[in-house]
Amino acid sequence: MNAIRVPIVEKIFSANDQLAAQNRALLASKNVYSINIMASPGAGKTSLILETIKGLKDRMKIGVIEGDTAAVTIDADKITEVGMPAVQINTGGDCHLDAVMVSGGMKQLPLETIDLLIIENVGNLVCPAAFDLGTNINVLIASVPEGDDKPYKYPAIYRGIDVLILNKMDLMPYIKFRPEYFTQGVQMLNPGLTTFPVSCTTGEGIGEWLNWLENQVKKNK
Repeated sequence: MNAIRVPIVEKIFSANDQLAAQNRALLASKNVYSINIMASPGAGKTSLILETIKGLKDRMKIGVIEGDTAAVTIDADKITEVGMPAVQINTGGDCHLDAVMVSGGMKQLPLETIDLLIIENVGNLVCPAAFDLGTNINVLIASVPEGDDKPYKYPAIYRGIDVLILNKMDLMPYIKFRPEYFTQGVQMLNPGLTTFPVSCTTGEGIGEWLNWLENQVKKNK
């Protein structure tokens, strides 16, 4: 059985990587900087996206692709309510977005007028790590309430990211979270990783994240 399954799995990943490369080339041709945001459910993906739009909407045009396992438009509606184009992708129960889904979503967005494309992946710390979507960078949002052991339990996703955002810093006084232990786990997997401690509730650290992201978008032009 294994001899049959392994080639099939390799073929799936190969096809995904090929389409991801096409997505990346299309975005580059339109001068669109793109980020893939991953996190566990409740870590604050949509909250961070809304804070990012709030801080950058007067300086650039932002488009959003929202991935969800259910046929709902809750998150996409929040984006359109603040004046930015958004597409909701229903994965049909799959625990991740892939390059095919993202390609379909991109076709529904006005890429010619977008400076920054934000993709909100499905809330999961396992499956999204395995699928390249064709973005410039992969961003992981961790949060204080999740605990300080997540880098040790989910090493694959921490190895494959370019930026780490530690959200809900305002809860640090109330939750047993060891920053040194967390950081040690991250650094073992991804030395020198760019990290932003933030709170979408109080605004702590959001300015630093926005400044960094805006510089990346400008470099892409």
